[in-house]
Order: sequence, then structure tokens, then C-alpha cells
Amino acid sequence: MEDNNSWVGGEFRQVNDRVISVQLLVMMFLGINFLLILTFFKKSFYTITRYILFAVTLLSDSLILLISNILFLLAYFNFTIQVWLCISISMVLLLYLMVTPVTLTAMTLERYVAICMPLRHAELCSQRIHVHCILIIHGLSSLPCIAVFSSFFASASLSLYKQHKICTLQMYILHRWQGHIRSAVQQFYFLIMVIIIVFCYVKIMKVAKTASGDNKKSTWKGFRTVILHGFQLLLCLIQLWTPFIENVVFQMNLSFDLRFFNYVMFYLTPKCLSPLIYGLRDDHFFHALKNYAVFGLYKEYILQAHQ
Repeated sequence: MEDNNSWVGGEFRQVNDRVISVQLLVMMFLGINFLLILTFFKKSFYTITRYILFAVTLLSDSLILLISNILFLLAYFNFTIQVWLCISISMVLLLYLMVTPVTLTAMTLERYVAICMPLRHAELCSQRIHVHCILIIHGLSSLPCIAVFSSFFASASLSLYKQHKICTLQMYILHRWQGHIRSAVQQFYFLIMVIIIVFCYVKIMKVAKTASGDNKKSTWKGFRTVILHGFQLLLCLIQLWTPFIENVVFQMNLSFDLRFFNYVMFYLTPKCLSPLIYGLRDDHFFHALKNYAVFGLYKEYILQAHQ
């Protein structure tokens, strides 16, 4: 009896340790993203195209972290909610799961224009185009979400919406063909994104080989940025595969451990790449971030102390 109690206690502590570790990671990444977003608005980066797109990924990743963490906790403790509420939350999550990779592709195209078409960069990336670009990104990102929920609404009975269920993305696949539609749309999107990134990669590499001096250094930096976007896109692709993997092994009673591993590796880890790699490797943004984080916060503290 004592051995059984000690085993249960050990399992309970392990569960608590997992939840606490995830919450610490989420709070840390959200804190970093919040500081980067403040820097973006404080230092007038909102007039430059690549920083605007970077801010879109920061906001998108932060929203994904927040919503996915809520769903993670609900599923972890087997807490059920009404299906209609789950649909509302999942629509936002599915939309921004696509906004991030589409924005990464747009950032790659911006680097391609800046390096391979420098004379047209100011025209194609002017301030009046910024809003249009963000609207186009969200419009393109909404199409897979529309496809998923249209097939779900066509198959679900009205009584289903009032039922209480654990909110997961798998619950919207009532029939096998719905999973095929979702998979086909997502794979088509990522095929187009991969083609665009490979195209930009080849074009920038050709320019890098012929460039000289400061242009060569700038071109190779843009080349490495495109490689980074490709790696981030790969992680996003794996992230969208995880619901199908979880669905396959759900009947093996391993789904919870797998879901925890997938959440940490393919939801949390990619969301820290944008701020920790892309934002901090940019010299201008890193310098502004350092000044704001150290001197800006200290200055605000002094001003509040004198009031």
C-alpha cells in the first residue's frame, strides 16, 4: 500500500513539474516578446518593412503561445468546455498558426527585393503598402481555417455545439476525408512557401557571389537570414503535422506524453526562435533593445521615484 502511494505521489510530482516548467517557459518567452514589441514601438521601427513584418510574427507568436497554453492546461487537467466556445478559440489559433509562416515568407521576399532589386525596394516596400501587406497575409492565412471549419460545419449536428468536450484541434476531424482536406491545404501552402524561399535563396546566392566590399557583407547577411526563415518554416511545418501524429497514437495511451513533447518542442521552441535569433541578431534592433532594456527602464524608474 505504501509503495502504491509513493508511486502515485511520484507521478503527481512529475505532472506538477511538467506543468510548472511549461508555465515558466511560456512566461519567459512572452516576457521577451513583450519587451521586443515595446522596443519596436518606442524606437520608430514601425516605418521599416522588415521590422513591421517582424512585429507581426512577434504578435502572432505571442497570441499562439497564450492560446495554446490555455488549451494545454485545459487538456492537461481534462477540463471540458462547450464546443461552440472551443470553435471560437480554435479559429483564432488556426488563423495565427498560418500567419507566422506566411509572414516568414513575406520577410524572405522583402530580403529578396532589397538585395536583388535594390532600386525598386523603396517603391515596393513603401509605407502605404504596409497595411495592404498585413491584410493580404491575414487573408491568405484565413483560407486553411475556412476550409477546416467549413468541412466541420457541414458534418456536425446542431446538438454537438452544446456538448462539453476537451478542446483540441483533433475534434474538428469527424471523418477521415476532413483530415485529408486539412492536410492537403496545409501541404499545398507549405509547398508554395518552400518554392518561394528556395527561389529567393538561389537568387540571393547568385548576387552574393558577384558582390564586393560592403555589398558582399550585406548580401551574405541577407542570405543567412533567408536560411533562418527556411529553418523556421520547417519547424512550423512539423508543428502542423503534430495533430495528425497525435491522432494516430491516441489509441496507444501514449498521447499525453506525446502531446507534452510536441507542445514543448514544436510550439514553445519555434516561438522563441524569432525573438532570440532573428531579433537579437539584427544590429540596429539589438542596440535599440539593449538601450531600452537597460537605460529606458532605469529612466522610467527614476521618473516614477521623483513623482
